Amino acid sequence: MRIGELAAQAGLSKDTVRFYERIGLIEGRRLSNGYRDFPPETLTWLHYVRTAQTLGFTLAEIARHGADLRHAPDSAEALSALLADKIRIIDARMAELTALRADLTARVGTGCPLRAAGADA
Repeated sequence: MRIGELAAQAGLSKDTVRFYERIGLIEGRRLSNGYRDFPPETLTWLHYVRTAQTLGFTLAEIARHGADLRHAPDSAEALSALLADKIRIIDARMAELTALRADLTARVGTGCPLRAAGADA
């Protein structure tokens, strides 16, 4: 499948497809005329990439785990493990943000938000 067809079917720009190829998310081969040619399963993978991004995965995370998922004996189990790991990361980040919010709230009205609440000047 040529890059224009792949981009159109995936709902992406050709530049995005080229970028994904440059960072190793997808792989195409060059035809003798220099055109890129991608196997049909690339479209399925691009749909996965877009879905993973909407679920909060970075392109680096997707690239890092992509090969593992493709070669896992049970891809559903491997994907579930990745999702569980992402939930743990989100939970930890939420706890950090909750603590940050509490600290900021304690500093409101102190006259100097850079001074810890209750600290003497």
